[in-house]
Amino acid sequence: MDAQTGDVEPMPGYLDLISRASGVMWTAWRECSQCGLHLSRRTLLDHAYITCTEIALFFFCAFLWTQIRRGLTERLFKPLARWCGLLPKDAAKMPESAWKLVFYTMSWCYSTYLLFFTSYSFFHDPPSVFYNWKSGMSVPIDIAIAYLIQGSFYGHSIYATVYMDAWRKDSAVMVVHHIITLALICFSYAFRYHNVGILVLFLHDINDIQLEFTKLNVYLKSRGGGYYLLNDVLSNMGSVSFSITWFWFRLYWFPLKVLYATCVSSLQSVPNIPFYFFFNTLLLALLLMNIYWFLFIVIFVVKVLKMKEVNDVREYEDEEGSKAAAGLLRKADRNNHDGDDDDGDDDDDAGHHQCGDGKRAQNGIAKEKHL
Repeated sequence: MDAQTGDVEPMPGYLDLISRASGVMWTAWRECSQCGLHLSRRTLLDHAYITCTEIALFFFCAFLWTQIRRGLTERLFKPLARWCGLLPKDAAKMPESAWKLVFYTMSWCYSTYLLFFTSYSFFHDPPSVFYNWKSGMSVPIDIAIAYLIQGSFYGHSIYATVYMDAWRKDSAVMVVHHIITLALICFSYAFRYHNVGILVLFLHDINDIQLEFTKLNVYLKSRGGGYYLLNDVLSNMGSVSFSITWFWFRLYWFPLKVLYATCVSSLQSVPNIPFYFFFNTLLLALLLMNIYWFLFIVIFVVKVLKMKEVNDVREYEDEEGSKAAAGLLRKADRNNHDGDDDDGDDDDDAGHHQCGDGKRAQNGIAKEKHL
């Protein structure tokens, strides 16, 4: 098939991806007799195009995102958490989720607009991302805006993960993820691989929307001393949707659409395409991190199936809170037994007591609250 005819190439399967991509990459590696630091430096100087104005805009917008987040947190998200009467531990984490939900919803909607409501055919025909590629070609203004928004946000996110967000078990991996993503955004823009970049952003942002939506509803289901069934249902629906779309977008479409296009179709359209191994190595690293996080999702789904409380399994356990809760249970248990001994009400003691595992027992039947 002629890559420039406009015919849509059918999406491959996993086996086809692995066999063809590995074969093409191995052949390209054997034929690259001059590969090394000298060639990389020359290729960078010859094909990377980025201006000082664009770099200044990047740093300005990264600073702006940080200030916007701080302003929204202090003036909107924290007052909203207090007004809702959230538990202290939930009120501390709610602003982070609210901020990310706002940003990722905005960015994903814009990526969706570019891919499905304009003339771009990148989603339905991924190899077309490299059609008519030329070194130093102009970037369409609508795609350039998307790159400025996303690149500056990930620049902000590196700082925010370390100094603003709650520290989690995967926070170190998250920092690496942001660095890789920022490198992909900057280098793909400089080398004019912006078409495939829009496709990568679209396939990843939707999961962040669902994750933050689910976490917000987890926080909101217990507020003001009450329990809200609607938020509980929404959190469970969000968790199921998040799990399904993570696999579909990041582990199905991402490798079969993006990696196939970058590993195989790119060399068909542009022989000796610049920085071929560099970009594919970063994209493969991104896929490995998606698989790593999918292991957390599997644990999360198992907890849901066992009817346990829906929580972010990446969070560190609140040891102080757990000890305090255990102490209150022991104190309540002692008070119950003391009261029973004082008034001699043996029937009540037999029919209504505290089980050893913390469950409430009534008439000899253990009661456990399922969420």
